[in-house]
Order: sequence, then structure tokens, then C-alpha cells
Amino acid sequence: MQKVFITNLSRPETLPVTAGFCSSFLQRLKGLMFHPPLSPQEGLLLVYGRDSRMDSSIHMLGVSTDLAVVWINNDNVVVDAILAKRGRLAYFPQKPARYVLEMAPERLADFEIGDKILIKK
Repeated sequence: MQKVFITNLSRPETLPVTAGFCSSFLQRLKGLMFHPPLSPQEGLLLVYGRDSRMDSSIHMLGVSTDLAVVWINNDNVVVDAILAKRGRLAYFPQKPARYVLEMAPERLADFEIGDKILIKK
């Protein structure tokens, strides 16, 4: 799986996240199902073709741990950020998003709505 580096330009003191790049339907569907807990430096970036609330929704079925989830729009701006609880059926962003960044729960404080994000291959 291709890796990308995600930096919060609005908070340069935070460490970047190295994330797997998931752009296919099957990669996004599997996500972190049956995956061991993530380290604070790693994550998964789910990539969609356009900004959408419906397309960028996530499920937590088969996910063994809570996750920090950050939704990012096509302008690379955070539009929502939550702590997703394991086993919960689904989460939808407040506003349309093109990217969904899933990380270890302790990374949630590193991202806020309105932050500018750099995604680098």
C-alpha cells in the first residue's frame, strides 16, 4: 500500500502522520477492520473522488479500538474531527469531505476544524 505523509500546517509543532493511502472501494471498505491498534505516528487516509458527506462516512464494525477521525475537504481544510468509538455503526462528517484520516485516539487533539493540511506522497 502506498504511504503518504500528512502534516498539519496550522499546528507545525505536531508530528506528521504516515498514513496508508486507500483510494479503491475495497481498500476503503476494509479500512482498519481487524487491524491491531495504530501507533501515534501512523494512520490510514481514505480518499474519495469528491467532497461528500455520504461518501466520506465511516463504519466501525470489526475495528478493535477507538480512533481519532479527521475529515478533510478538497481544499485540504479540516471540516470535522471526532473520537470514533469501536463497534459503533457509522459516523458522518458535519460538512462534505474528500479525505478521511483515521489515527490513534491520542492524535485527536492535534487537529481542529479549520486547520490547513498538507498531504504529500
